[in-house]
Amino acid sequence: MKKIDYHKELNCAQLTAVESIDGPHLVIAGAGSGKTRVLVHRVAYLVEKGVRPEQILLLTFTRRASEEMLRRAALLLDERCKHVSGGTFHSFANMILRKYAGLLGISNNFTILDQADAEDAVNFVRTKLGYHKSEKRFPRKHAILEVISKSVNKSSQLSDVLYDEYPQFMEFTEEIKKIRDEYNKYKRQKSLLDYDDLLVFLKNLLSQHEDVRQLLSAKYKYIMVDEYQDTNKLQAHIACLLAADHANIMVVGDDAQSIYSFRGANFKNIIDFPKIFKGTQIITLEENYRSTQPILNLTNAVIAQAKEKFEKSLYTKKKEGNIPVFIDCSDENSQSSFVADKILELREEGVGLNDIAVLFRSGWHSNDLEITLASRNIPFVKYGGQKFVEAAHIKDILSYLRIAYNAQDQVSWLRALLLIPGIGPKTGQKIIELLAQKGNAAGDALLKKNDTLMKLFGLLKEVDIQGDEPAKIIERFLGFYQPLLKIKYDDFNKRLNDLDSLLRIAQRYKSVEQFLVDMALEPPERSIVEAGKKDRDDFPLTLSTIHSAKGLEWHTVFLIYVAEGHLPSYLSLETEDEIEEERRLLYVAATRAKVNLFLLKPHIDRSPRSFMDSGGSVFTQVSRFLGQGGLLDKFADVRSAGGLEELDDVGLEDIIGEGKRKNKEFFETLEEYFRDE
Repeated sequence: MKKIDYHKELNCAQLTAVESIDGPHLVIAGAGSGKTRVLVHRVAYLVEKGVRPEQILLLTFTRRASEEMLRRAALLLDERCKHVSGGTFHSFANMILRKYAGLLGISNNFTILDQADAEDAVNFVRTKLGYHKSEKRFPRKHAILEVISKSVNKSSQLSDVLYDEYPQFMEFTEEIKKIRDEYNKYKRQKSLLDYDDLLVFLKNLLSQHEDVRQLLSAKYKYIMVDEYQDTNKLQAHIACLLAADHANIMVVGDDAQSIYSFRGANFKNIIDFPKIFKGTQIITLEENYRSTQPILNLTNAVIAQAKEKFEKSLYTKKKEGNIPVFIDCSDENSQSSFVADKILELREEGVGLNDIAVLFRSGWHSNDLEITLASRNIPFVKYGGQKFVEAAHIKDILSYLRIAYNAQDQVSWLRALLLIPGIGPKTGQKIIELLAQKGNAAGDALLKKNDTLMKLFGLLKEVDIQGDEPAKIIERFLGFYQPLLKIKYDDFNKRLNDLDSLLRIAQRYKSVEQFLVDMALEPPERSIVEAGKKDRDDFPLTLSTIHSAKGLEWHTVFLIYVAEGHLPSYLSLETEDEIEEERRLLYVAATRAKVNLFLLKPHIDRSPRSFMDSGGSVFTQVSRFLGQGGLLDKFADVRSAGGLEELDDVGLEDIIGEGKRKNKEFFETLEEYFRDE
């Protein structure tokens, strides 16, 4: 029988975690410290020690994660490891409820609603209650379900979720509560459960039926939970109830990487675990296998300032390496240009594009960069947030500009018309046909029928497409579009920053034609497929929000918009808890880098969403997380990057003169070399 040499394969802290069997254990696994390795080896160790695989429960956040861990454990030891009970909280809940649902008054053969089905059910209830006929703008099914779901996952009052994330719908609080109650009643009558119900009903089963809880606790004698810092209150409660009798539970995670509160993850779960299970043994994994020590020096200093944390200091055997570089850029475009230039430079040095990432706090932060990358033919894929030019609200504004530039653009006409209340596809098509036949005369006849349409025609007549700069035209269209944006999109607040970015990008152009050409460049995905066939180096660069980058790593990482109001986000400045999560976001981003880390801050002369504001703050200060304690001076190479400087006449003459001299020498050499041909 195969024997594993754990002492050889694990460092001291990892070995301690693997060999710690009985009682409660909290493993604080620093970034890049081999967390998965510990879980895999611990599964093998338990099985090797004679624990039956069926008595081990491994809870993870994705099915793929549990399957991969158990596969690796089986390769490490033997096939017995594949019989370990592994899966997500939701899949485990489904399995248990299939057996015991009757105790909760629901059928064992319940149907699980996916996201789309749940939205349709909410819409059915919304319509049945007559709220679709509301005189005021009533939230749509997606927004309603999101509010209900967040209320469950955060264990928060529905009114609190509305206040924090959908203040525009606060006036409908009672109506949304009514929809929630009727939605729950509808599901119960039809034996339907959505994803949130799986957790709610499992928690209720364990807390209300002592005999079932004891039975399950006896069956699963050893419980492990991965990424414990990402659990919500329901999940943590379930794990603790399952382990209540024997306390043989090991939770693994990193408090410094708790960044998903918007999904309901509760930072306090990992912080308070030792308070729930008295005598918890805390094991800290501090040896990092990813980054160089100079990068870790900065990340350690960033997280050391956290208000509440488990003490740890990451170290590595990779003592040498480039220190992080901080670049203070004169504006957004300078930031984008620096990143693009450096990426091309690294590529020439042999670093593949797929081993480079640009990370950012919010999806809209990459808007300017996406345009720059496209203009340089640098292929990229984006994770977290939609590609800028593909966003519906960006397409809306561009449709106005395209119509002003080319009145025959029927596709843009239809998009613009469908934004107007009272105009559907059939009416829109009739208007387009009428315009094609009679031009402005048709437009004048239509004006009497719709005030918003009248405003649009009036605006189009006023625009000087040849004389006005793109930014000036867009600014006028934004004023017209603002009320339509609120009508069309429940989450219009989240789209404002994209529109502000569009305005700033347009300010770099003098010509509407050139602006539209650049905004309509060939989508990067097409060139990615072709490049992948031709050249390994042309696999795409990664653009990603920090949230989507967690758990990943790259040779080189660029972190952009490291400025107050951006990281930390201006939306997270109200409470200390939110600011502390922003600090952890910076920590997560910086610990993705293996060799190179670049931190960039552009000078922003407009606040986020400023086109909607009167005035607006100026966000030019470096992020407080780097500014505190002089971290940049201690741990980073600080540089500046500006726009292209104008050459004075004397400098230009010198350069041209030098070029002529070099050319003369070159042609004399060329003539001499080929003289005898």
